[in-house]
Amino acid sequence: MKGNSLKVIGLALCTLFFVQAKAQELLDYPLDTINGEEVYRYEVERSVGLYRIGVNFNVPQSEIIRLNPQLRERGLHYGEVLYLPTGRPVNAKPTKSTLKPKPAIVETEPVVVSTVITETPVVAEAPLTPVAPVVTDTLTITETPDTTDTVLDNRRIVELALMLPFESHQTKRSANAERMLEFYQGALIAMYELQNDSTKYRLRVYDTERSETRVGALCDSTEMDSVRGILGLVYPIQIERVAAWSEVHQVPTLLPFCDDTDLNNRSQLLQFNSTDRQEADSLCRWIKAQDSTLRCAFVEAQESEIASSIRTLHQRMDAHQIAYSTLPLQDLLADSVAYALDSVNENLIILHSDRYQNVRTLIPHLIKLQQAGFRIRIVSQYSWQKENILLPQVYTSVFTGGKDREAYEQLWATYFGSEHVSEAPRYDLLGYDLMRCLVAWINGEKAYNGLQSSIYWNQADETSGWQNANVHIVTTNLYYRK
Repeated sequence: MKGNSLKVIGLALCTLFFVQAKAQELLDYPLDTINGEEVYRYEVERSVGLYRIGVNFNVPQSEIIRLNPQLRERGLHYGEVLYLPTGRPVNAKPTKSTLKPKPAIVETEPVVVSTVITETPVVAEAPLTPVAPVVTDTLTITETPDTTDTVLDNRRIVELALMLPFESHQTKRSANAERMLEFYQGALIAMYELQNDSTKYRLRVYDTERSETRVGALCDSTEMDSVRGILGLVYPIQIERVAAWSEVHQVPTLLPFCDDTDLNNRSQLLQFNSTDRQEADSLCRWIKAQDSTLRCAFVEAQESEIASSIRTLHQRMDAHQIAYSTLPLQDLLADSVAYALDSVNENLIILHSDRYQNVRTLIPHLIKLQQAGFRIRIVSQYSWQKENILLPQVYTSVFTGGKDREAYEQLWATYFGSEHVSEAPRYDLLGYDLMRCLVAWINGEKAYNGLQSSIYWNQADETSGWQNANVHIVTTNLYYRK
């Protein structure tokens, strides 16, 4: 029973966070009646699956299929009309009060995690504009019902904040918002595991959207006065606002995704992703440590969005006095690059392209060169591992761990009631690691070794922010593959 209760709680965490924003939207859908039951008529949007429709309308998938039996035979089609139950009597008028979800978690025996979710608006004196809803997740450990109050009364309370663009007010969220939700789920598991007999951790979750106003209003209010650590933020303009607040209140802010933040005079900022220069220097040191006969060759696709990182790598290789040649992508695709490769020694191909079409087309030509007798190793700044092609992961600190992964997967299944669908990168593991890393930092630890991320904080001077100094080089040896 305890495992089942945990599943209910875990699923509620994922669903309830978004459901209030959906309630008002449901009012706009036309109503109909089927066999005495009131239903919505909903036209299926692009890129929306049955799971997402169920979450948006707060309806189990089994209920959707019951009212739309054709789904059993042919699945979901874009543009078709579905009937979705409203959960109201036929004569009831659609009002905000009747649509507001009132979920209940029934506990028949003591459970390990007790979760309370509340939503309150943030009140800001100026400007008077809407602010992102706040969800406070309070996770506590209880051994028996008789000792709960005693344990809670004697424990230190540490409040943390998670600030990410969940897009909870959008009818159809982007793929980026789905990744943020997965990150949030991993952070929740970390919160569950961090509870102990001396400390209770509370997590405040803020949907920042893309708005500087939302973040600014939070900083100007008293909402976060008790927060002792912040995890999140994606957009530079929001980081600027929170960075100033963090310095004033001496609250550490761990940035999980940005790699080019100005850390000068911002001693409370912790930047997880390594910079282009960090990665370039690490790669150069790795190359220098290899066999001196290693031949380096760039493959460049002339993509404007990654031009800066390419220039940085060229500059650092020049600074480290590493010889290299340049291979235009078109020459490689035309199988006319033998002039730039070494037929005796090993060739290190450095690929700079974040377009899957380029990569998918490139690999067969590299294999053809390998079959012709060239010894080829590849290193890439990007990872397309989920596409099942022969490329290494990025040369950074992300996705290099792996210890205790099986135990985590079991915990995920217990906590959320389903197996995690594996993909690269794993944003849930990143959320798990960085939440634990933030708590370790608050407790005075300057290094963290996680399930997939190893982090070693480095500070340029006493007033600057901190960077993750651990960069890991991963390569693929094509000529070893059968």
